[in-house]
Amino acid sequence: MLIRIIIDLLIAVGLVFACAGTIGILKMPDPFSRMQAATCISTLGMLGVAVGGVLYAAVIMHSASSAIKIAVIALMIMVTNPVGSHAIAKGAYSHGYRPEKKMETDDLGRDFDE
Repeated sequence: MLIRIIIDLLIAVGLVFACAGTIGILKMPDPFSRMQAATCISTLGMLGVAVGGVLYAAVIMHSASSAIKIAVIALMIMVTNPVGSHAIAKGAYSHGYRPEKKMETDDLGRDFDE
């Protein structure tokens, strides 16, 4: 019974991050801020759901193979998501998109010799 409550709480935490990220996408002013909110959805939101899914598959269903599959999928998302969003940010910056507010440190500008 306690493990079921923990699983439900983990999935709820993932849902909260997904909702916060969705609101962030709608409210943020520029593409870079919206991209950060979208990465929050797919990384942190997925993390809570995936950990809850791994526990559910391992403890409730007694299926180690399903738990391993969920863990591998979560690991792949956690590895590829930041790399993908960084590549999209560099592409947007190189095509002329700039943040609304002046940045303290413009690392992307340094990469493009600006």
